[in-house]
Amino acid sequence: QVQLVESGGGLVQPGDSLRLSCELSGGTFSIYTLGWYRQAPGTEREFVAAISWNGGNTYYGDSVKDRFTISRDYAKNTVDLQMSSLKPEDTAAYYCAAGIGDFSYGMDYWGKGTLVTVSS
Repeated sequence: QVQLVESGGGLVQPGDSLRLSCELSGGTFSIYTLGWYRQAPGTEREFVAAISWNGGNTYYGDSVKDRFTISRDYAKNTVDLQMSSLKPEDTAAYYCAAGIGDFSYGMDYWGKGTLVTVSS
Protein backbone atom coordinates (compact mmCIF):
# COMPACT_ATOMS: atom_id res chain seq x y z
CA GLN A 1 0.00 0.00 0.00
CA VAL A 2 1.41 3.36 -1.04
CA GLN A 3 1.98 5.79 1.80
CA LEU A 4 2.85 9.47 1.57
CA VAL A 5 4.28 11.43 4.48
CA GLU A 6 4.71 15.19 4.29
CA SER A 7 7.13 17.29 6.31
CA GLY A 8 8.46 20.83 6.47
CA GLY A 9 5.42 22.89 7.37
CA GLY A 10 5.54 25.67 9.90
CA LEU A 11 5.01 29.32 10.71
CA VAL A 12 6.78 31.84 8.49
CA GLN A 13 6.51 35.55 7.77
CA PRO A 14 5.30 37.10 4.53
CA GLY A 15 8.08 37.12 1.95
CA ASP A 16 9.85 34.13 3.48
CA SER A 17 10.65 30.84 1.78
CA LEU A 18 9.80 27.32 2.92
CA ARG A 19 10.46 23.86 1.53
CA LEU A 20 8.01 21.00 1.90
CA SER A 21 8.99 17.40 1.34
CA CYS A 22 6.97 14.23 0.87
CA GLU A 23 8.30 10.70 0.98
CA LEU A 24 6.56 7.88 -0.89
CA SER A 25 6.81 4.31 0.36
CA GLY A 26 5.12 1.03 -0.47
CA GLY A 27 5.12 1.57 -4.22
CA THR A 28 7.31 2.07 -7.26
CA PHE A 29 8.17 5.75 -7.01
CA SER A 30 9.16 6.20 -10.63
CA ILE A 31 5.76 5.34 -12.10
CA TYR A 32 3.73 7.96 -10.27
CA THR A 33 2.70 11.44 -11.16
CA LEU A 34 3.17 13.43 -7.96
CA GLY A 35 1.44 16.56 -6.85
CA TRP A 36 0.83 19.07 -4.11
CA TYR A 37 -2.57 20.40 -3.16
CA ARG A 38 -3.68 22.73 -0.40
CA GLN A 39 -6.79 23.52 1.54
CA ALA A 40 -7.43 26.53 3.72
CA PRO A 41 -10.17 26.48 6.37
CA GLY A 42 -13.60 26.94 4.83
CA THR A 43 -12.36 26.53 1.27
CA GLU A 44 -12.17 23.76 -1.29
CA ARG A 45 -8.98 21.88 -2.00
CA GLU A 46 -6.81 23.70 -4.51
CA PHE A 47 -4.28 22.34 -6.97
CA VAL A 48 -0.79 23.70 -6.33
CA ALA A 49 1.70 21.80 -8.48
CA ALA A 50 2.37 18.48 -10.16
CA ILE A 51 5.30 16.70 -11.76
CA SER A 52 5.19 13.88 -14.28
CA TRP A 53 6.51 10.37 -13.64
CA ASN A 54 9.77 11.09 -15.45
CA GLY A 55 10.19 14.62 -14.11
CA GLY A 56 10.00 16.04 -17.59
CA ASN A 57 6.84 18.06 -17.12
CA THR A 58 5.74 20.33 -14.30
CA TYR A 59 2.44 22.10 -13.78
CA TYR A 60 1.42 24.91 -11.45
CA GLY A 61 -1.71 26.57 -10.22
CA ASP A 62 -2.09 30.18 -11.30
CA SER A 63 -1.82 31.50 -7.74
CA VAL A 64 1.63 29.97 -7.17
CA LYS A 65 3.17 30.15 -10.62
CA ASP A 66 6.62 31.80 -10.60
CA ARG A 67 6.81 31.49 -6.79
CA PHE A 68 6.71 27.73 -6.17
CA THR A 69 8.85 24.97 -7.67
CA ILE A 70 8.13 21.25 -7.60
CA SER A 71 10.87 18.65 -7.94
CA ARG A 72 11.37 14.95 -7.35
CA ASP A 73 14.32 12.87 -6.15
CA TYR A 74 14.41 9.28 -7.43
CA ALA A 75 17.15 8.28 -5.00
CA LYS A 76 15.19 9.43 -1.96
CA ASN A 77 11.66 8.72 -3.26
CA THR A 78 10.65 12.24 -2.39
CA VAL A 79 8.80 15.11 -4.00
CA ASP A 80 9.58 18.60 -2.79
CA LEU A 81 7.78 21.91 -3.03
CA GLN A 82 10.03 24.94 -2.77
CA MET A 83 7.91 27.95 -1.86
CA SER A 84 9.18 31.51 -2.05
CA SER A 85 7.71 34.99 -1.63
CA LEU A 86 5.09 33.51 0.64
CA LYS A 87 1.89 35.44 1.21
CA PRO A 88 -0.72 35.20 3.97
CA GLU A 89 -3.10 33.71 1.41
CA ASP A 90 -0.72 30.75 1.06
CA THR A 91 -1.73 29.68 4.56
CA ALA A 92 -3.24 26.20 4.30
CA ALA A 93 -2.78 22.53 4.95
CA TYR A 94 -0.60 21.17 2.14
CA TYR A 95 -1.16 17.64 0.90
CA CYS A 96 1.07 15.41 -1.19
CA ALA A 97 -0.62 13.11 -3.69
CA ALA A 98 0.34 10.36 -6.13
CA GLY A 99 -1.41 8.86 -9.11
CA ILE A 100 -0.97 7.15 -12.43
CA GLY A 101 -1.08 9.28 -15.55
CA ASP A 102 -2.82 12.63 -15.91
CA PHE A 103 -3.27 14.25 -12.49
CA SER A 104 -6.34 16.14 -13.73
CA TYR A 105 -8.28 12.87 -13.64
CA GLY A 106 -7.62 12.56 -9.95
CA MET A 107 -4.96 11.18 -7.64
CA ASP A 108 -5.00 7.76 -6.06
CA TYR A 109 -3.05 8.27 -2.85
CA TRP A 110 -2.90 11.13 -0.38
CA GLY A 111 -0.79 12.13 2.57
CA LYS A 112 -2.20 13.46 5.82
CA GLY A 113 -0.95 16.97 5.23
CA THR A 114 1.39 19.51 6.74
CA LEU A 115 0.31 22.95 7.91
CA VAL A 116 1.83 26.13 6.53
CA THR A 117 1.01 29.41 8.22
CA VAL A 118 2.17 32.71 6.75
CA SER A 119 1.72 35.53 9.23
CA SER A 120 3.56 38.51 10.60
